[in-house]
Amino acid sequence: MARLARLARLARVTRVTRVTRVARVAQLALLLAQLAQLGAARAAEPLENESEPGKAGKGWKGEPELEELDLDTAGKGAEWTSWFNIDHPGGDGDHESLAAIRFYYGDRVCPRPVAIQARSTEWHLPAALGQVVHASPKRGFRCLHREQPPGKACANYHVRFLCPLDDVYWSHWSDWSRCSRSSCGTRGTQSRSRRCRSARAAPRELRCRGKATEHRACSAGPCTEPRWSEWAPWGPCSRSCGSAGTRERRRSCKTAKSPPCPGPATETQKCPRSPCPEKPHMVLQPAGQVREAGQDVTFCCRASGAAPRNYSWYHNGTLLEGPAERSSGRLELRGLAPGQAGTYQCKASSEAGAIRSVPAQLTVLAQGQPSCRPEPEPSLVELPRECPQDSGGSRYYDVGRCPSSPCPGDPSEPSGCGQSSGRCCGVRRMELRQVPCAGSLLPLKVVTECGCGPCAQPRLLVRGRVTAADTGEPLRFGHIFLGATKVGFTGYQGSFTIEVPPDTQRLVARFVDGQQRLVDAVKVLPFDRRGGAVYHEVKMMRKKEPVELDGGRSNSIPLGEAGGREPVGELLLPAGVFLRPSGEVFNGTVQASVTFVDPRDVSTASAASSDLSFADAEGEIVPLRTYGMFAVDFREGGSGAELQAGPVQVRMDAGQVWMSEHLKKMKLWSLNPESGLWEEEGVLRPAGGGRRKREERTFLVGNLEIRERRLFNLDVPEDRRCFVKVRAYSNEKFNPYEQLEGVVINLINLEPQPGFPSNPRAWGRFDSVVTGPNGACLPAFCDGRRPDAYTALVTATLGGEELEAVASSPKLNPNAVGVAQPYLGKLGYRRSDHEDAALKKTAFQINVAKPDPNDADERNGPVYSYRSLRECEEAPVGANHLRFYRVEVDRYEYNVVPFKESDVTSWTGDYLAWWPNPQEFRACFIKVRLEGPQEYMVRSRNVGGSHPRTRGQLYGLRDSRSVRDPLLGDASGACVEFKCGGMLFDQSLADRTLVSIVPQGSCRRTATNGLLRDYLSRHPPLADNNHTGAFSMLAPLDPLGHNYGIYTVTDQNPRLAKEIAIGRCFAGTSDGFSREMRAAEGTAVTFSCQERPPGRESFFQRLLSSPAEALQEIRREMGRSELRRAAPEVMDFASGAPTGTRRSPGSQRGAARQRGQP
Repeated sequence: MARLARLARLARVTRVTRVTRVARVAQLALLLAQLAQLGAARAAEPLENESEPGKAGKGWKGEPELEELDLDTAGKGAEWTSWFNIDHPGGDGDHESLAAIRFYYGDRVCPRPVAIQARSTEWHLPAALGQVVHASPKRGFRCLHREQPPGKACANYHVRFLCPLDDVYWSHWSDWSRCSRSSCGTRGTQSRSRRCRSARAAPRELRCRGKATEHRACSAGPCTEPRWSEWAPWGPCSRSCGSAGTRERRRSCKTAKSPPCPGPATETQKCPRSPCPEKPHMVLQPAGQVREAGQDVTFCCRASGAAPRNYSWYHNGTLLEGPAERSSGRLELRGLAPGQAGTYQCKASSEAGAIRSVPAQLTVLAQGQPSCRPEPEPSLVELPRECPQDSGGSRYYDVGRCPSSPCPGDPSEPSGCGQSSGRCCGVRRMELRQVPCAGSLLPLKVVTECGCGPCAQPRLLVRGRVTAADTGEPLRFGHIFLGATKVGFTGYQGSFTIEVPPDTQRLVARFVDGQQRLVDAVKVLPFDRRGGAVYHEVKMMRKKEPVELDGGRSNSIPLGEAGGREPVGELLLPAGVFLRPSGEVFNGTVQASVTFVDPRDVSTASAASSDLSFADAEGEIVPLRTYGMFAVDFREGGSGAELQAGPVQVRMDAGQVWMSEHLKKMKLWSLNPESGLWEEEGVLRPAGGGRRKREERTFLVGNLEIRERRLFNLDVPEDRRCFVKVRAYSNEKFNPYEQLEGVVINLINLEPQPGFPSNPRAWGRFDSVVTGPNGACLPAFCDGRRPDAYTALVTATLGGEELEAVASSPKLNPNAVGVAQPYLGKLGYRRSDHEDAALKKTAFQINVAKPDPNDADERNGPVYSYRSLRECEEAPVGANHLRFYRVEVDRYEYNVVPFKESDVTSWTGDYLAWWPNPQEFRACFIKVRLEGPQEYMVRSRNVGGSHPRTRGQLYGLRDSRSVRDPLLGDASGACVEFKCGGMLFDQSLADRTLVSIVPQGSCRRTATNGLLRDYLSRHPPLADNNHTGAFSMLAPLDPLGHNYGIYTVTDQNPRLAKEIAIGRCFAGTSDGFSREMRAAEGTAVTFSCQERPPGRESFFQRLLSSPAEALQEIRREMGRSELRRAAPEVMDFASGAPTGTRRSPGSQRGAARQRGQP
């Protein structure tokens, strides 16, 4: 349309020649016909084009000056040339170039045409033919066959050009310039311009009629009242997450010279709360592997937390390069070489932080190298006291053992992700030997060959009891969580059992009181990774009584003011800080309870949550030193609904921080209940400005939010760390082969000197570790310059029973303590009763003096530097270490099939095994009352009773010394273990063990529990009880209780099962626990014992020294007392021969008829 308008203007300015009126009319009619013809084709073909719109092909570029010509300024206008056709559509197409037309037709085409038209010889437009063409008034026309649709070729075209009739033209006017004055209320000018252009190839001096520049008046308009612009968008938040940050936006004042706009130019508000990304923590740890050279191995780890996560792998502490190692939690090593053995560790990183896994050990064996030596390792068992000593004066016998080390998998087996091969070193062959003891033979099975086989798969359990720290009240039916998953409840007495999930390295459990009387407790519970159950006593803090606060006013709550002590700090709550979960501000009455765990009271250490550890920037788990932790609980006064709190201020009294370097490192932390790790909430900085009421006090101030997390801590990271080596023994002989495993060792780090003035025993950290076959290494703070800078209080428990530490007074014995001088003097070892004999003997305190690497006496333990953990864990038993031991009455255990109860993997499947199932251990005890002036040894002899494979064969012996009843004058009680009746290891047939109870001394059976006697009579066959100095029975298959004098406990840990059963037996109840003997409660059998005449041996002693004569005495007494009955068989005590016939009531009647009885 623009080109039609231009041609119309050309028609209006066409030169009118001095011819006749008829000629002028004819010329005008011809021009109008051209206009009509061009108008019919306006939609299909523009007059000027570089390339056809919507068509393929690259167009010709024109000269921009021709575009600027304003034909309206031409005096003579323009006219079309004739049609030209110099080429035919042969070859690659039809070419009608302007240069070729000029070659043939000379000056019939003007130097600078301004438009071009094309028609086929059939007078069709290119668009009508659907063809792609290129046309330009500067270059001409072309049509190429290759650019046409399939099956079409270029038509034969002719073209013509539009030529201007004048030599010069004006260009189009430019846009008006900006006004010369921009201020409101003023007037200025603006201008526009044009240029004179030539239409000839070789222009002469250009002169166009008219002005090249125009001017006009302009104005910025009248001035308005000052006003603000629209607010700019909100800026970034001062914090990347959470709701304690602020953001800002700005606006500008739109005014000239008037007064400024009223109001602020900036505005600040709290940022909308956004959840912070969760810091990662490991949920899948890499597992140790054993492989042969040339095999493949796979390690895996997985972390939870904010995504995306990047994984890195380290070999012996060196980062492994490669895309697979950097981007995945899976590390595959193929074609292993011996140099690839060592530790492998995974590191997971995200925007929120990093975490490292526990190192996994890879052992690479040479091809053909055995991982399990066939020769068993030495393992000593103690023979009964009646057995003679060997030439070295020992009654110990080497029965051998096979280490439970992993074996490499078969090369054809796929390499599992974090899974062991499932094959371990174990017993391949055993043989039965007969050991001479007191004129008889004692059966004993000995390991003769080891080999690889399926690994034992023991269950990992944690058991214990949850009680209130102040009153000991049990947590009844409390909720137990592992992470966010609820796994069970506590019992009526607060007991609990947790099965440890597979691949767990750090067990974090949360205990919740459904009645909201106790503060939630998050505990890191150590467990035995080799199997069995570990017992823990869990303490929970009682919630502080709530106080009423006005949510619409500012409030403050002191932290740690109990006991007449100065508060450690205070919690400042500004007005309007309380929020409902929806975010609505709550200004009503608030019930606020803030419970503070004060480290100035050493008794609170057991009730503190978690283990005071955090993950640093590199993902390493490092310790914290606490100055106090607190739990908050805010609720609406009426409904009791839980409330949250926006940014609140924590003020800590700087005077309570006795180590000046800690003032600059003090931080606020919150506890992640899933990982059990503390995470940084903010930094405590010195308060600025003037002090408040207490001018003499200075404060460290920090801010935090109270949302989902409700446990907070005032802590500093501490890098002065060491390890302390501790071992536990079954008795105070401290034999290396009598170490106890599964003992929970607790270490409390005490405040460095000089400590708090009111209580120098303030604690700063606590740790718990479970002993293994080589003891335990506990982390502790230490100092190399001052030996007494840090001290540690250490305790040990097994199944809830406290073990005893080695005495430090009246004289310190380095051989008993386990540490040589002079290092022992530097440690300052003191047992808890060192100054007051009335105190317990179950703890010791030492100075954690960092060892001097240049002193040979201090390089051998028991304190190791933090980087010497491996040396601590692998230290030989002869190296310095600190000791606990189990205070027992004289107790002895003998098993025909050796089994180390602290190592479940040492179990061997055998018909004579005392424990028939390594997955479940059932402990049985019988309570015996002995009336006499002293304590007596009581033995149980256990042989096969009803099973055809074991009848008459010895399972084992148990000796136990009776314990005096403090409430009875001449009475004591003994809890004697016997082998429970039940299935043997093949689980095919039950055996009722024949149990004989024989007390030492001149003792006679005077009473038998009536319920037990009735039960045995209702469950034949019966064991003979002809001798009044003993008691025999076939072990019941049912778990009888205290009413029968039988105590049965089943557990995954044999020692724990026995400890619980003994505790119930002492108390004489089925659910109690005591270490004080109650001989009159829950007794199965009673013996009356008298002092024997001088020089005469007791029956028990005669049975040990002269079993043949003692047995003859039994037969003579039985013959005199039962002349009318057949003489029963009597067991040879040492050899294990049958003691007598087992008779059912029917068989007794049959025997009586043969003797002529009615």
